[in-house]
Amino acid sequence: MPDEPKTTGPRPLREIASYHAHIYYDPATTRADAEQLRTWIGERFAVTLGRWHDVKVGPHDQAMYQVAFAREIFAELVPWLMLNHGKLSVLVHPNTTNPRRDHLADPIWIGPALAVHGDKLPEHAEMEQAPVPNTNPVLQP
Repeated sequence: MPDEPKTTGPRPLREIASYHAHIYYDPATTRADAEQLRTWIGERFAVTLGRWHDVKVGPHDQAMYQVAFAREIFAELVPWLMLNHGKLSVLVHPNTTNPRRDHLADPIWIGPALAVHGDKLPEHAEMEQAPVPNTNPVLQP
């Protein structure tokens, strides 16, 4: 039997500083859907809505915008995205000190998984805390 990799035990949750959700869309066919989802998110959740990227950016192979959020709202936001993403793909990943692992090994996909180019991501980075939300939620999820 080949040697099994040795583990030192489970990784602690404190490794996760915050989360990102990348909302992917096609500028020609699903941008309106992405706009509607973005509006709904901003109305319901204290998050930071990132810039629109209508072209490939970084490791992402499709147009997208990012939603940054604190650990404390994961349990409400992610299930809500599962029910409301429509035709869009969503990559949700933790923010630890290893962006490559965060995007490739530890994410969850809502909708069809898309290509993410790990060679464009570092294996080590500073811990990224959730930024101050730029939304003002007025509706309940």
